[in-house]
Amino acid sequence: MSSTTVRKGDEPVSFYQLDEHPHPEGHSTMLGFWIYLMSDCLIFAILFACYAVLGGNYAAGPGPKDLFDLGLVAVNTAMLLLSSITYGFAMVAMQRGSLNGTRAWLAVTGLFGAAFLGIELYEFAHLIHEGATPQRSAFLSAFFTLVGTHGLHVTFGIIWLVTLIVQLGKHGLIAANQRRVACLSMFWHFLDVVWIGVFTLVYLMGMLR
Repeated sequence: MSSTTVRKGDEPVSFYQLDEHPHPEGHSTMLGFWIYLMSDCLIFAILFACYAVLGGNYAAGPGPKDLFDLGLVAVNTAMLLLSSITYGFAMVAMQRGSLNGTRAWLAVTGLFGAAFLGIELYEFAHLIHEGATPQRSAFLSAFFTLVGTHGLHVTFGIIWLVTLIVQLGKHGLIAANQRRVACLSMFWHFLDVVWIGVFTLVYLMGMLR
């Protein structure tokens, strides 16, 4: 804080001027992204709460034991968890300054994410073919909403991933691109954590009912 004196007429007038604190480049970007993740946490918390309340209302229709293939879901879960590991390798490559390594591991991550989405779409198509549509019961409405919202996030994550790979090819590992890779890393790992909750609450606990 610094003091400044000015003269107004014949009388000096003193006032204090606050020194502005330095703001590191990209600070607001990371803060804003954390706020976004917290808002996403609230969205999924609401969806989990709705499923917990409605998940047992089958309306005399099929339940989890009749519909879910736990083996297929386990493979799907493995695809997403492996994508989280490969994203970690991309972060390591970026810290080492390896542009090609970063882009390669991001591409592998995208392939695992695409495999996850493909299996999930197959599951949805199979359920609809069996007549287990969202309007069939409250259980199925809550299931399609929760799992579908997560799948939509993964879709946006893959689009972001592809865009980032292109940006890295054009501009390299500049500071802005490194921040984008770090933000997407948080988003991707967040989706993994949410999916573990989905797998536990929807599939595992559903098969035990």
